[in-house]
Amino acid sequence: MRRIVLFFLISMVYTAFAGPVPRDEQVYPRFIEFPDDNGIMHTVDLEAEPDIELLQEIQRNPANNVYLLYTRRNPQSAQTLVINNAASITSSNFNARVPTIVIAHGWLSNQKSELNDVIRDAALGKYDLNIIVLDWRRLAISDYVTAVRGVPDVGRGLGQFLRFVNQVTGAPFNSMHLAGFSLGSHLVGNAGRELGGRLARVTGLDPAGPLWSSNSNRLGPNDAVYVEAIHTDGGYTMGGLGIGTAIANADFFPNGGISQPGCLTNICNHNRSWEFFSATIVYNHLIGRECSSSLQITLNNCSGRELRMGNNDLRKTGSGMYRVNTGRNYPF
Repeated sequence: MRRIVLFFLISMVYTAFAGPVPRDEQVYPRFIEFPDDNGIMHTVDLEAEPDIELLQEIQRNPANNVYLLYTRRNPQSAQTLVINNAASITSSNFNARVPTIVIAHGWLSNQKSELNDVIRDAALGKYDLNIIVLDWRRLAISDYVTAVRGVPDVGRGLGQFLRFVNQVTGAPFNSMHLAGFSLGSHLVGNAGRELGGRLARVTGLDPAGPLWSSNSNRLGPNDAVYVEAIHTDGGYTMGGLGIGTAIANADFFPNGGISQPGCLTNICNHNRSWEFFSATIVYNHLIGRECSSSLQITLNNCSGRELRMGNNDLRKTGSGMYRVNTGRNYPF
């Protein structure tokens, strides 16, 4: 009898995890706690009415954000680039001959988000690059539901800005890599979509989950030549801040993609995505194994091909789901 019960339980587990988690698997209650980029939790009503007036203004002026340039000539002091103002770009330190990384923060944040500095310093310490920090606070400081609704338009505006940079400087789209955290992941996906998927790379750092599971505007595999997602807090039921399911060309699930070594909170798990990413820019050392099912990811017995997570390789290609095992502390 015990063997029959055990077989039944194993069968149920296998059925639940044998394939990729369905897109609509994540279930959230009406009221959730969601953090800003500084880790402060805020109560969110997922059924709140959005701010239509703000959304209409965003639609009219989608590129009306702040674009801050950092290079090895000005690694700490930003130069402001302005769309439709060619002189702001030609008189800056922007170098069309080197790659460009654009960083997009998450909800209730701005240019002062810690992740901007960490990724910027890691990248400029390793490569000669243009780092552009996107400050989209005019939408990001609104309530979560309004921010979700407006993200596609802000992403469209970022795409328009990059098209302008290309026209002014000749910087090719295949030298551009966009990286966004949480809501910023879906934002950079829409920027890539605006440019017809011509960007070299788009990287989603634990793409936000609430209101995105079945949202057609979420990060997707056609948003760039290569689209990668790093999932670090993707609980299958209520509680995960990240989307938790495979949505890109290559989807990495560090340590199973739900909880991270050294973390006791969702905030810590969520932030690990950009911490891992910054570490891989420097060391390129976190290697994933392809998994054939979500069960393999959970049980840590993936045995497929290898693919390095993160980094800034503009010629990177790959597809599938990957498990990566990391340490507790930087560089993990």
